[in-house]
Amino acid sequence: MSKSEEEKTKNLTSKDFGDNFIWGVSTAAYQIEGSHNKNGKSASIWDDFSSKKGNIYQDQDGKVACDFYERYKEDILLMKSMHITNFRFSISWTRILPNGVGEVNKEGVHFYNNVIDFCLACGITPWVTLYHWDLPQILEDKGGWANREILDWFSEFTTVCATSFGDRVKNWMVLNEPMVFTGAGYFLGVHAPGKKGLKYFLPAVHHAVLCQAKGGRILRKLVENATIGTTFSCSQITPHSSKKRDLVAAKKADAMLNRLFIEPFLGLGYPIEDVSVLKRIEKYCKPEDKQNSIFEFDFIGVQNYTREIVKHSHFVPYLKAKIVKASKRNVKITQMDWEVYPPSIYKMLKKFDAYPGVKNVIVTENGAAFNDIVVKDGVYDKERTTYLQDYIKEVKRAKEKGVNVNGYFVWTFTDNFEWAEGYYPRFGLVHVDFDTQKRTIKKSGHWYSKLIKPIKKEKPMETSV
Repeated sequence: MSKSEEEKTKNLTSKDFGDNFIWGVSTAAYQIEGSHNKNGKSASIWDDFSSKKGNIYQDQDGKVACDFYERYKEDILLMKSMHITNFRFSISWTRILPNGVGEVNKEGVHFYNNVIDFCLACGITPWVTLYHWDLPQILEDKGGWANREILDWFSEFTTVCATSFGDRVKNWMVLNEPMVFTGAGYFLGVHAPGKKGLKYFLPAVHHAVLCQAKGGRILRKLVENATIGTTFSCSQITPHSSKKRDLVAAKKADAMLNRLFIEPFLGLGYPIEDVSVLKRIEKYCKPEDKQNSIFEFDFIGVQNYTREIVKHSHFVPYLKAKIVKASKRNVKITQMDWEVYPPSIYKMLKKFDAYPGVKNVIVTENGAAFNDIVVKDGVYDKERTTYLQDYIKEVKRAKEKGVNVNGYFVWTFTDNFEWAEGYYPRFGLVHVDFDTQKRTIKKSGHWYSKLIKPIKKEKPMETSV
């Protein structure tokens, strides 16, 4: 990047994106709330998974996390002070329905009513994710996402949320990154619930696809004037070389990582022609399932952090494709060993926007974890600030090229519990001292606040006639 381009990036303003562009921050219930068993909340799969030695970095857990359950007013007021007017958070299934289905926990509903009402009182619009990975353990004991009964369980949960909060919450996301919670949780076993193999993965994929559409239909029916979306993890896939076997490997990886969940709701079915093992999903399908997988979403959420370099590997089953670790490629990386590659978000916005049937695209997650420098007078996270500047510049480029992208949410507001990585990676705009729960706005948070601060319109000069 030339010096002039660098200056242009750093001088970005919200005005560059238009008056109606949405700026916000994203979070998830299990990662911030804590109070894991308070006021009727039962155990989720992440409570169970993190209780088992060796599953989480340093055997950490989300029992306290950021203590958002007790400190939500403090955090929402901090958002307000940073000019953040859109707050994405998720509903903990086990706080609302401790038994997964059946009796509604009034204390849980009361908590989210308080959060929603306080957001609105502070001029902050709530954006609710229904499912951000915290399935009730009691339902996992019955098979979880691999059990077709999840369609009924999820429908009940969605209905309770829609009827409890839909009078004030108008912006909804059905699922968060289904490829990750099915792939990492039901195939690789590195996330909750820790299952491994196709016999779990394939039915979990199919049932998530059906719930994705079914949740959308329930929200459409029950919430007046709702804006309904769902979110997808995605990465630009680049072949390691121009060799045919690497090109084929990259195509397969793209089908699995980027296409598996978006194409069914558009009526395109599963990308079986590129990943033949997906044909085995037919075992779990009923005749009406393809039609029931379709739903007309108002927007899709693009969640991009990096790109992946993919090469052929004879030893990887089914795909014969392997991701080349960023740390072995002599490129700039984050704490997650993800390559810092801003053009990836531009490529993914273009890719998803190009699908007929996609009406609107919002970046519902983007951000980075770095080793922040904490000193007495603040947190100096120059790397994160630069990362956000460069990625947001690519969002701007996509918009200028005609991509219908109309929002951007940073992952994340505060440092939090990052799943299997525990508290080691810090993604937040706000630093959290997990011993004292003290919040400190980082340099990146101050930069983002300045970027999204409303620009006051000058009054026209009065002239005498």
